[in-house]
Amino acid sequence: MTDVVDSDELMRRMQRARACARQEERTWRARSEQLRSADPDGARDAAVRTLAYEAVVTVLEEILTPGKHSERP
Repeated sequence: MTDVVDSDELMRRMQRARACARQEERTWRARSEQLRSADPDGARDAAVRTLAYEAVVTVLEEILTPGKHSERP
């Protein structure tokens, strides 16, 4: 795949990826809450996936808005 994209298209793709990652983070967080009492292992798996999507969102936000999320306490 050797498609050449301009910077605007690259920015749009990263913004879509960030929106998708945010949605997945919310979905897995809700699933973790639902499974907490019924399936502790499933809840733990969902929590790990939540953290993974959280990391992806953080990285994409730093790329799209540099410095906005600099040092966290």
